[in-house]
Amino acid sequence: MESTRSNQISQGDRSSGSSLSGPSNQSRCLACPRYCRVDRKAGEKGFCGAGSVPEVSMADLHMWEEPPISGTNGSGTVFFIHCNLRCVFCQNHVISQGDDGPEMPVEKLADTFLSLQRRRAHNINLVSPTHYSFEIAQALREAKDRGLRIPVVYNSNGYDSPETLSAMDGLVDVYLPDLKYFDDTLAVKYSAAPKYFQHASRAILEMSRQVGGPVFDANGMVTRGLIVRHLVLPGHAEDSIRLLKWFKESLPKGTYLSLMSQYYPTHRAQEFPEINRRLRRAEYDRVVDALYALGLEDGFVQELSSADSRYTPKF
Repeated sequence: MESTRSNQISQGDRSSGSSLSGPSNQSRCLACPRYCRVDRKAGEKGFCGAGSVPEVSMADLHMWEEPPISGTNGSGTVFFIHCNLRCVFCQNHVISQGDDGPEMPVEKLADTFLSLQRRRAHNINLVSPTHYSFEIAQALREAKDRGLRIPVVYNSNGYDSPETLSAMDGLVDVYLPDLKYFDDTLAVKYSAAPKYFQHASRAILEMSRQVGGPVFDANGMVTRGLIVRHLVLPGHAEDSIRLLKWFKESLPKGTYLSLMSQYYPTHRAQEFPEINRRLRRAEYDRVVDALYALGLEDGFVQELSSADSRYTPKF
């Protein structure tokens, strides 16, 4: 996900156990709800365009996540190439919807995790990992066997399959998913993601089951738990409020919400006049007011000034 500048609402601790299970078989890809079932080992590619070897655009310390993820040293962020969505406003479209990039086999990926730990990263932050869940699970096991001790953050768009989340169970400490849309019409129009809410809400409930609400160390860094992100889109405050109501009704008290205002028109947004502008203060405040009215006290509210391309990594 893109970089953030946020104000914390409040903190609360919950913990939960998890179980260990193996990754799904890549010979018929089930990594996301599209269930392309292509044989990536044989060179076939599905909707996302990913092959059998992970492609990584950047692995570096990143300062613009939520405060308990970036901290003072930075989050050890690994940006994977390709994506199973086609968001018309994607701020990372150069790598999510662009050409193939540098390959990073499992052993080198494990080396990268350990290198980030040596650089004093607070965590390993896997950005857009869904389509490489098979290889990531292997790399995490290898890195943990070799001494990886910092928390692992799974930073996804929320369009994850049960098979992928089963593969991650016991390997991921912090889930950081998007919850983009309630209305399926918007999901299809802006992200080519049929039944997005149905799949993402189910995925988030499973993430919650695995790791529970956020747990923080003595320095305020998150070590375990679920933080759900939602980006408010221009003209669609009502859809955001419907998501907030679902969040309130469906997730355990103490689950963190990160409300984001960093939208700015980029990529193909100009093709959609209704979102080809920045958020207005009044519409963002309407969503923030709804958040407080619902009693959602745990999480973060992003500053409207965060809608700036300078917080997006230069790939």
